Amino acid sequence: MKKLMWTISFICLAATAVVIQFFPESIPMHHNSAGMTDRWGSKYESFIFPIIILAASLHWTLFIRHYEKKARTAADEKTRAEAGSNVKVLGIVGVSMAAMFTVMQGFVLYGAYTGAVSGAEKQTVDIGRVSVILMGLMFIIAGNFLTKTRINGTVGLRLSWSMYNDNTWRKSNRFGAIAIMVAGVLTIITGAAMKSSFAATMIALGYVLAAVILCVVYAYRVYRAELGK
Repeated sequence: MKKLMWTISFICLAATAVVIQFFPESIPMHHNSAGMTDRWGSKYESFIFPIIILAASLHWTLFIRHYEKKARTAADEKTRAEAGSNVKVLGIVGVSMAAMFTVMQGFVLYGAYTGAVSGAEKQTVDIGRVSVILMGLMFIIAGNFLTKTRINGTVGLRLSWSMYNDNTWRKSNRFGAIAIMVAGVLTIITGAAMKSSFAATMIALGYVLAAVILCVVYAYRVYRAELGK
């Protein structure tokens, strides 16, 4: 998974390097909430996002290596299995994020090019809407793998209540997976249906906040029930 993640990240960087050769020197770089271009910049600023993707890949690689080492040096089978499970989940999360951000970069480059060659004063691609839809898709992917994690301090619903024991972790993250996937579906629908990307983003953040609150409350209830045993 690490190799795939880095491959996608470097493809994004290489594709950007090739594509911007066909760009004018100055391209639209920022748009206000109404979609109007409020800043133009150098085409080389297009490298910012690929560099962020590479930094994110490094971030996940460090965590993956941590759990790989933990799996190799584990003193018991349970710890080894937990670390191995987290390696797989982190790898999938890293690949998914690299892929999503690469798709986003594709839309950003297309919007920048079409806006630059036409001299458009308004964005030609609603990047805000695209980002909301991709964010919803990432929520769904993340939720799908929450239930596959073992207790760890990197991925999952990491609260003192949920991390009390294996049972509280399993139940809390199963509920969290459902909550974040529902938030993802609602985010995608909102992003596709609303004309204002700013409003869609705010509503999507509201979905996430509601999901987090529900998860915290549920984790506490599971913890209290576990203590009652």
